[in-house]
Amino acid sequence: MQAKHGAFLTWAMVALTLTTGMVEAISFLALGPVFTAVQTGTMLLLSFALAGVAGLSIAPCLASLVGFTVGAVLSARFESRSQVRGRRWFREALVAEGLVLTAAAAVAWGIERHGESLTGRHYMVAGLVALAMGVRNVSTLRAGVRGLPTTVTTRAFTALIGGSPLAVDARIAPGAGNQVRRAASVAAMFAGGLFGAWLLHDGRLSAAVVLLVTAALVLAIALSFTWVPREGTSEAG
Repeated sequence: MQAKHGAFLTWAMVALTLTTGMVEAISFLALGPVFTAVQTGTMLLLSFALAGVAGLSIAPCLASLVGFTVGAVLSARFESRSQVRGRRWFREALVAEGLVLTAAAAVAWGIERHGESLTGRHYMVAGLVALAMGVRNVSTLRAGVRGLPTTVTTRAFTALIGGSPLAVDARIAPGAGNQVRRAASVAAMFAGGLFGAWLLHDGRLSAAVVLLVTAALVLAIALSFTWVPREGTSEAG
């Protein structure tokens, strides 16, 4: 069954977008530099590292790409089977994501921020976080809320500009509701990155603690689906 785009699901996706910003702050500032949700960035960083750019490393990029691939494959297989059986696949995917982020936080204990020499633990954490984001990308893609993919904002930002009075592109879905979703997506990603970087800045919190905060937010979003009527969520059956 296709996702039903109720207000609750829409704002849950906005909240998940905020957690993506937090995850990428951790990934870039403490684990690499590397990205774990936005694999376009990882691909580019890998290409720069292969070209010999100083300060970049190949290993965390490869760990991110492998972890993301594993997460996406496992998520696609699990969610397809869950949907056939009529189970609550979206909530379960969020729980799985939160648990993987919690495991990443446990491995990351003692890692502070970018600047120290990268070790195998950095790569392992990057791989685990990317695995969680692979799960996230599949589940939110299947949820199908237009304009809210939760892990990228380029298209939302482009549509926000194109649908504004400055451009008025007739090919972009008009309406105040669409513009609010686009603006919320962009703002949530920015706010998440800002919040994550602020928590890490000057050692306010360690990378492990910020990962735990992020995992707790994801699990809280998953838990909130328990009290939402079935017809108002993306759950199958």
